[in-house]
Amino acid sequence: MNQEAIYQEVTDLLVKLFELDAAQIKPEARLYEDLDLDSIDAVDMVVHLQKRSAKKIRPEDFKAVRTVQDVVDAVERLYQDS
Repeated sequence: MNQEAIYQEVTDLLVKLFELDAAQIKPEARLYEDLDLDSIDAVDMVVHLQKRSAKKIRPEDFKAVRTVQDVVDAVERLYQDS
């Protein structure tokens, strides 16, 4: 799966799960400050990404995630590792 497809998947997930406006979701958007997500929201997002990718996401892979692009990069690494 390429970056563009992953970005679209993450955007769709953020809109569906957290009722965000798609216009707010940009690669540089910070999850906590710009999109008003909290740590529970981040866990929910990881759980949904695991279900969609059928891959186990290690917590350490998401500790450094701060922006939408960070999420995309982490998911891309999951696909590359398989």
